[in-house]
Amino acid sequence: MNGTRLVTCVALSVGFVLTQGMGYGQSTALTPFDKLPDWSGLWMMMGGTVFDTATQTGKGGVLTHGLREHPPYAELYEKKYEEHLARRDVDRFPDVITNCGVPVGYPRIMNLPDGYEFLVRPDEFYIITENGPNTMRVYTDGRPLPKKEDTWGTYTGVSVGHWEGDTLVWETIGLKGDRDNDSILDRTGLVLSDAAHITTRMRKINDNTLQAVLTIEDSKALTKPWVVTKQFRKQKPGLFMYDYGCAENNRNPVNTATGETLILGADGKPVK
Repeated sequence: MNGTRLVTCVALSVGFVLTQGMGYGQSTALTPFDKLPDWSGLWMMMGGTVFDTATQTGKGGVLTHGLREHPPYAELYEKKYEEHLARRDVDRFPDVITNCGVPVGYPRIMNLPDGYEFLVRPDEFYIITENGPNTMRVYTDGRPLPKKEDTWGTYTGVSVGHWEGDTLVWETIGLKGDRDNDSILDRTGLVLSDAAHITTRMRKINDNTLQAVLTIEDSKALTKPWVVTKQFRKQKPGLFMYDYGCAENNRNPVNTATGETLILGADGKPVK
């Protein structure tokens, strides 16, 4: 047993690992450690939390009445979005995060005003956010995506990726979408269906900026692919990222009498 562990450690140290006996059809050489990009440190998303500013009409942020985005929605999902916008415009946000406690899911995990860490390994890639329940994993060990019928809808789905030079490319399927009305893309009320298939290309475009380009295909919700770009700025060295749970300091409680989502100020009183 000790000998097996030693051999594994030595293989890792020289940066070459084979996945064997893992049911993937054949052994696959992993990207060596010394060939992986350096995405270490603490990162913050650039810009506000409007998911797709490239299609935005109206000025302001996700809470601004009248502001909206224009995905290539099919008729049914355009109607759903308009219903969510109408709720947002009377401060009844269609956002499960208002009540706290559930993960934000994918692709919203790329659209948070929190700190990020990106953990790169030969066999896996992790997105870790400051808000407690939000993590995501991407397998980069050579396995294929499972068949659609072998997945079930979850918040982050299942993701498999590979490296193209310094660019990590991964595909995501098995998302729950709007099936349970508890997974949206931003606080305007954007949603996808459980048929969503997202291809993400992520790379460092300069020393301080990571860029992720998401191509979203959804046979139920969209009439054509929807391409969204998110960027992340590296923070100064030495910062700590402390986890928190949304429910610890919920700034957006719901008024149970009216259904209105409140926004609390520093004094704990609703802001108008």
